[in-house]
Amino acid sequence: MKKILIIEDDESVRNELKELLSNASYEVLVLDNYTNMLDDIINVHPDLILLDINIPYMNGEVLLRNLRKVSNIPVIMVTSKIGEIDEVLSMSYGADDYITKPYNPTILLLRIGAVLKRSENNITDVIFYHDLSIEIKKGIVRSKDEEVILTKNEMIIFLYLYERMGSIVSRDELMTELWNNDEYINDNALTVNISRLRSKFRELGIRNAILTRKGQGYILL
Repeated sequence: MKKILIIEDDESVRNELKELLSNASYEVLVLDNYTNMLDDIINVHPDLILLDINIPYMNGEVLLRNLRKVSNIPVIMVTSKIGEIDEVLSMSYGADDYITKPYNPTILLLRIGAVLKRSENNITDVIFYHDLSIEIKKGIVRSKDEEVILTKNEMIIFLYLYERMGSIVSRDELMTELWNNDEYINDNALTVNISRLRSKFRELGIRNAILTRKGQGYILL
């Protein structure tokens, strides 16, 4: 039985999560003493952590960053913060996923299952594109001297294009891939994400990463 640790200071949310996970046949642990969180995490060694950002004594993102210095335990941020900055920070500090409140219980369970499966299968965390290295879990794209952070949607789009490099990928395919990952974005948002991806690769010196084929889709070069 997989062991999941909840770090959430809102008692009602904590109890809801505990009931949801117990009903899904997970062993559930709750951390409600926030003075020695890092030591407590290491001592119980959970298979996955659900971590809120706003917790006493130490911001959840700071706790995550400190945890990543000593452990690769999968972490899903579950938070009421919906800004892109918080998602980028969380992913750059090593979060495996990020979900906002109020969450859909079914989607949360799917996300947990997906993260645990990736952890079990030990999926390669780093891939290479031109002279860049991409840390998939952290959403970090690095050149020799610089780095940029990809949001979750940007990473999903990039990986889908990367797996089909040199071939045309339609907008419908990308929208379907995002939906399959429980990321519901509209046509406009897809355009914005593609534009941001191009801009971020330009920052790292790749000026023509994604080619548009009018009426057909996109090609990663």
